[in-house]
Amino acid sequence: MTTETTRSTAEHLERVVIRFAGDSGDGMQLVGDRFTDVSAMFGNDLATLPNYPAEIRAPAGTIAGVSSFQVHIADFDILTPGDVPNLLVAMNPAALRANIGDLPAGASIIANVDAFEPRNLEKAGYESNPLDDGSLDTYRVYQVPMTSLTIEAAKGTGAKPRDAERSKNFFALGLISWMYTRPVKPIIDWIESRFGSNEIVLAANRAAFKAGYNFGETTEIFDHPYEVKPAQLAPGRYRNISGNIALAYGIIAAGQKSNLPVVCASYPITPASDVLHELSKHKNFGVRTMQAEDEIAAIGVAIGAAFAGNLAVTTTSGPGLDLKAEALGLALHLELPLVLVDVQRGGPSTGLPTKTEQADLLLAMYGRHGEAPLPIVAAASPSRCFDAAFEGARLALKYRTPVIVLTDGYLANGSEPWRFPDVDMLADISVPFTTEPNHDDGFWPYLRDPATLARPWAVPGTPGLMHRIGGLEKEDGSGDVNYEPENHERMVAVRAAKVAGIARDIPDVAVDDPSGDATVLVLGWGSTWGAIKAAVRRVRNSGRPVAQAHLTHLNPFPSNLGDVLRGYRHVLVPELNLGQLSRLIRAEYLVDARPISKVQGVPFRAAELETRILEVLDA
Repeated sequence: MTTETTRSTAEHLERVVIRFAGDSGDGMQLVGDRFTDVSAMFGNDLATLPNYPAEIRAPAGTIAGVSSFQVHIADFDILTPGDVPNLLVAMNPAALRANIGDLPAGASIIANVDAFEPRNLEKAGYESNPLDDGSLDTYRVYQVPMTSLTIEAAKGTGAKPRDAERSKNFFALGLISWMYTRPVKPIIDWIESRFGSNEIVLAANRAAFKAGYNFGETTEIFDHPYEVKPAQLAPGRYRNISGNIALAYGIIAAGQKSNLPVVCASYPITPASDVLHELSKHKNFGVRTMQAEDEIAAIGVAIGAAFAGNLAVTTTSGPGLDLKAEALGLALHLELPLVLVDVQRGGPSTGLPTKTEQADLLLAMYGRHGEAPLPIVAAASPSRCFDAAFEGARLALKYRTPVIVLTDGYLANGSEPWRFPDVDMLADISVPFTTEPNHDDGFWPYLRDPATLARPWAVPGTPGLMHRIGGLEKEDGSGDVNYEPENHERMVAVRAAKVAGIARDIPDVAVDDPSGDATVLVLGWGSTWGAIKAAVRRVRNSGRPVAQAHLTHLNPFPSNLGDVLRGYRHVLVPELNLGQLSRLIRAEYLVDARPISKVQGVPFRAAELETRILEVLDA
């Protein structure tokens, strides 16, 4: 089975957005991942948007149980997983009903017609079969009996019909692979590797994939296949990577470039768990991981690891950050380096565990008692989670402070091509441990570096450097417990000054304003980067000037941010919250920063932001 003949007859497309949708047990995430990985191997630029059910065991066949995976592939540089799908693969009526509202007129639907039987239609809330009642006349609908064809293909593999049915996701993958001329050998190789321990399952999945591909090639319901050619990306070695994996790699790289062992202690929580899972695979890099019994224990272990001279990490999501708040204040008070990763999700409380949100910014800024400022770094895209993790570790080690790294569910589960960094070009972030007394009276743990205000870091057990640290206020310098009002004020001020001084050690905010005469600045942070950049690109293509800037460092802000903001008549701040950054900007710089808010558990679409920008320009 090859694709050479198929490519010679294929219609060229610059880009396509495909959404696989079905029950959470239908394997939509798996086939979406496979299609994405083979597209990355082929050389396309891409971006993905997995969407999981919020309930662990939602009833099969219901809208609440629908799982989907959207992938945008292109032969040019793209920024988002696409506003709307060009093609929906619907494995059952619930998948169709849950996703039909996102499809534009003229979009294609491939429906597993075998699943559109009365019981499934009823569970999805349909009074009649949408494949027959004319309600889908504005779309191109292809009815494919995926289930029955899969069972037929699996005959002779030893798989029972009920077990063979589970392979229908690979039938769908085979069909879509033909439709968009994807290389097939890497997928078959993966099937054989992944299911090699169970010959029957391997044979059924392989047969289903080949049957789907051959169905596309031999059926007459499709006019022709399509081809999206490789993108012209910068030279280098690439791989497809998700945000959580990139973040784990950033932590590993920080451990290597700091010459410190990494200790990550975490409690499993969606959508952050994959960071701990990935780190646990890399003991060869000096990484030690621990699944703690709860969130408080996890950060307690991390604080102990930092005290003992390790690069300490703990990962969580919003509810876990709530629980870690008191111990985080202790780490700040002890002035120990620690990286706390918050993969944000919909809240409050349990909220939307599998959906994305940017609503923890104010929690990261102020969610501790007392005056307790901390550096905050936010990742802008899945691959840039690597950079955010590395930068968080750099600041933590250099300034002896906990650092909060913010990502979110969209970044954590989404993926894009990542060019391998030149390891030799990564900064040396090693810091010297104190090994000798630094005072006439021996070792004083709070004598500071005058440039950074960081205190010395001495590993317990170093001869002659016995010292005491703890949560009670310390005397400046000696570290003795001290309750004097003036000393407390001095220590609070110096801890705040240390964090504020980081502004001298981070880049100025860069402004993208090619015309130089824009009156509107769109300011973003975190995962809004792609949608903002895509929207700004559209506005400029229509001949309207607009400027864009994006923040990676949220505390402290870059030194030039105030001057940048005051240079524009209008400042728009898109956020997946009710306006948290805009509040901080208004309070800090007294500018009229207007929020563009969305709190729906899904990221912005570029078209949404384009509309809001044009409204301000037209006004």
